[in-house]
Amino acid sequence: MMKKHNSVSFDISGTEPQANFSDNPAFEQVVSRRLSRRHFLQGSLALAAGSFIGAGLAGCDSGRSAVGAAVKKGLMGFSPVSINRFDTVTVPSGYSARVILPWGTPLLPGAPAYKADGTNSAADQAMQIGSHHDGMHFFPIDVKNGGQSSTEGLLVMNHEYCDPTILHAYGGEAQLPRKAAEVHKEIAAHGVSVAHIQRQPDGNWTLVENSPYQRRITGMTPMALTGPVRGHDKVKTLYSPDGTATRGTLNNCAHGVTPWGTYLTCEENWALLFVNRDTVQPREHRRYSISNENSIMHWDTAAAEDSELARFNASARAESATADFRNEPNTFGWIVEIDPFNPDSVPVKHTAMGRFAHEGVIFAKAEAGKPLVAYSGDDSRFEYIYKFVSAGLYDPATAGPHLLDSGTLYVARFNEDGSGDWLPLDINDASFAAKAQAAGALFSDQADVLLNTRLAADIAGATKMDRPEWGAVHPDSGEVYFTLTNNDRRHSSQLNSANPRASNSSGHIIRWREAQGQRFNWDIFLLSGDVYTYTPQHQFMLTDDNHHASPDGLWFDPNGLLWIQTDMSGSQLSSGPFGNNQMLVADVSSHQIKRFMVGPVGCEVTGVVMTPDCRTMFVNIQHPGEGSGPYSFSSTWPDRGTRRPRSATVVISKDDGGIIGS
Repeated sequence: MMKKHNSVSFDISGTEPQANFSDNPAFEQVVSRRLSRRHFLQGSLALAAGSFIGAGLAGCDSGRSAVGAAVKKGLMGFSPVSINRFDTVTVPSGYSARVILPWGTPLLPGAPAYKADGTNSAADQAMQIGSHHDGMHFFPIDVKNGGQSSTEGLLVMNHEYCDPTILHAYGGEAQLPRKAAEVHKEIAAHGVSVAHIQRQPDGNWTLVENSPYQRRITGMTPMALTGPVRGHDKVKTLYSPDGTATRGTLNNCAHGVTPWGTYLTCEENWALLFVNRDTVQPREHRRYSISNENSIMHWDTAAAEDSELARFNASARAESATADFRNEPNTFGWIVEIDPFNPDSVPVKHTAMGRFAHEGVIFAKAEAGKPLVAYSGDDSRFEYIYKFVSAGLYDPATAGPHLLDSGTLYVARFNEDGSGDWLPLDINDASFAAKAQAAGALFSDQADVLLNTRLAADIAGATKMDRPEWGAVHPDSGEVYFTLTNNDRRHSSQLNSANPRASNSSGHIIRWREAQGQRFNWDIFLLSGDVYTYTPQHQFMLTDDNHHASPDGLWFDPNGLLWIQTDMSGSQLSSGPFGNNQMLVADVSSHQIKRFMVGPVGCEVTGVVMTPDCRTMFVNIQHPGEGSGPYSFSSTWPDRGTRRPRSATVVISKDDGGIIGS
């Protein structure tokens, strides 16, 4: 972000600054020590590729395969798409892609039309589809009655952030202090959209006009806090003196879906929106990269014009926390539950699931009589992977939000021998309490632990990872896959013959299977990179058909195919060997991987889901043309002839009506 006199240029495409400077071993150190002992990398090709791989899912039940069951016959039959830098969506021969729900599409009854000159107001935006589409899910319209409609449903999606140079009419540098009207429009562009859509006889999907289900949830929507942190002193604010409520959800990336059919949106880079200029910040701000100078959007500077916007200044400016917003950032960083079929419901922030930069949340298969298990990654360099285990047992007849309000939060430690441990972040656990005492970081109660989840994970001894992002659970084997997008801060001192990838710009995909107790067994499924990058354990080499970098989005379809989306940026995207961002698909049983789609210029490909019959796929295209400057965007997708690119959803179908992936 650059500041120039009384104006500001926005650079909001980066990730949260590194905030973990603990002494915990980084993941690459663990892999390095393992592989140098076991000699997995053989020959000059593997060394030149700079690859690494775990020792396999050692210790897994011998009666089960270490990979998922083979996908159905006839899938993976399409011809792979070549890399390109076209300003369009490229899909395989025999497939078609159509655009729906671009940013600014009128959603609520009476919503005004999108204006290509950027003159829509904040009130307009709050009634329109938000910006920067991300994680999404399709809820069949009859799912509450046990149905599985593939022609009508609610498409629910996150809106991760906004680009003011596109959002506003001025199209350039914003003036400081910020104007309240602009800030409110930016806040309204964040959040979630619930869109009721229906397939027409001609195959096109359209909004159902005046549907009571259409809904916008923004950075101003009232929300409730539940779980151990509800009512805690550290979440009491001028808005909610009793610490039970907050306003809005911001910077939401991936998502989750509960077994009872509600949508979970996950707060990721929210910390960048707040500022705390106090001489000494509380630890629940420091460890989350709350700025002590200026927030990335400067929303707090509009407070003189509109006092409502003072909530983004977390400095202590009054005699007590209930008279200012010093605790406002503590009401963010949570997983938020939304009932898409009840437009009057109040979204709920589940504090038992931990506070950090949630990329998304995924559930292991729910089994009656057993606790629910959910996984979430903290998307920042050297951060951690977490697991939540509910205190209550799952019962399909009574399952609901209460299962997410009480339980144990664990953090992952990856051991050298291919095993792993889930370390409890629980003040009542003797081992954790002893570590906290030894570190001089005592916690007053479990709410304090959860407010400081990152610090608790540091103390527990978790393994630092390379930006844990999306996860996916195989529908048959139950194996968990996670993308580790990249980490350009890995130091060269960590290099050795078994792990020569300094500055991991390409990323990789890890997987694990749960074992007895709170243990698991892990390996590396895939090393991302250019052609000839080699994953030795699986004897797999990337080719022109599947080379890629910075894996991000991840999703298993009902047929067991793993869909992988990329989020390259900077020079890697503009001039690297990979072309535009893309989506690939993998058969994890055979390690066959093909490129299925390439997005338009400058975009991120993110968010993917299908209708239950697997004949319609929805994919989100975020920030096409990003990074090219005001009024000189490198993309005009999807509106040709205008100067403002728009994030949008793409509907992909096979021309013969067949299964996606065949």
